[in-house]
Amino acid sequence: MAAPQNAISSADTQQALSPQTVFTLAAGAGLSVASIYYSHPMLPSMGAELRVSVAAIGLVATLTQVGYALGLLLLIPLGDRFDRRNVILAKGLLLALALVLCSISGGVNTLLLTSLLIGAAATLAQDIVPASAALAPEATRGKTVGSVMTGLLVGILLSRVISGFVGEYLGWRVMYGLAAVSIVLITVCLWRVLPRFTPNTGVSYAKLLLSMGLLWRHYPALRYAAFAQCLLAVAFSAFWTTLAIMLHDDFGLGSATAGLFGLAGVAGALIAPLAGKQADRFGPHRVTLVGAIIVIVSFASMFLLPLLDTQSRLILIALSALGFDLGVQATLIAHQTLIYGLDPEARGRLNAVFFTTMFVGMAAGSAMGAFLLANVGWLGVVALATLAGVGCLLIRLGAGRRTV
Repeated sequence: MAAPQNAISSADTQQALSPQTVFTLAAGAGLSVASIYYSHPMLPSMGAELRVSVAAIGLVATLTQVGYALGLLLLIPLGDRFDRRNVILAKGLLLALALVLCSISGGVNTLLLTSLLIGAAATLAQDIVPASAALAPEATRGKTVGSVMTGLLVGILLSRVISGFVGEYLGWRVMYGLAAVSIVLITVCLWRVLPRFTPNTGVSYAKLLLSMGLLWRHYPALRYAAFAQCLLAVAFSAFWTTLAIMLHDDFGLGSATAGLFGLAGVAGALIAPLAGKQADRFGPHRVTLVGAIIVIVSFASMFLLPLLDTQSRLILIALSALGFDLGVQATLIAHQTLIYGLDPEARGRLNAVFFTTMFVGMAAGSAMGAFLLANVGWLGVVALATLAGVGCLLIRLGAGRRTV
């Protein structure tokens, strides 16, 4: 019997899993998700130009992550209902438009609105990752997802390095304009290399949204994974949202230097393919335990900062960033490998539930981190991140007693 015209045939799968296509998927995931992090090292300069307070400009990061969470909840399920290739094209063009609008925004209110739109459209990254999982054979799914996630994670971390330098020397508006160009180019590349996908379901959009609640109730493993990663997201976001402001206030460093700290995190992100291989070999649960422990140790080490001189403090912050990014990314890869195996026909919705929960944590981490930095100081941010890591470990230990 012939395959449907828009189905992924075995030949299509082989082509889609070529190194060139995997690289394109990884680049697409990285460039799209980078859009929600470009603002972090530029927040001080954006606030200065628009003449708003630290708390007000911090809402740019918070609303971007809120938009991402909303986009995950409301837009990602469309990948199960329609050809994912068409969904990727539409969202790529929408993201490019939102970035252009941000670059020409004339006031803080417009900037906040466009930040929300950027967050929603940047969920393009979470259409690309399930696409890679659908194309990969089960035996190597963790490795393939890990390879694509490497691009996504490097995009998150290098976004701060790039925007730090561009923001300091060319301005934050130029950064958003360049980001729009990059999204247009990678969207065209994705359209050319991806096969057409057979929709997994024909149910209505409303029923798709309702079905996510059923998935949440039906799979305890999904709940454990979502809550555990949510707590790590609180820690991750609290650190990176407040880092540039802390370095400016405590060390007198500009956005370019703040962005360089992202290079430490890139080394941690390179663990993603290895984490996927280990999840394939030993099971994702073990990888999540190791990742959570690394996060806890990395953040807790920063309690030593008051005992050190200036140079040693900066070195310790960089080493901690390397360590906790490694732990966060390894745990993320393992969690994704776990949930993608629960129900192959609902990968888009499983991904939506998982990442919506995670980005609620990201938004909460940004807000709580800014509050603690303003009212308690940097060690308050460190304490929040450490406790969040402990919470993740406890959830995974509980998951190990009931389900993997």
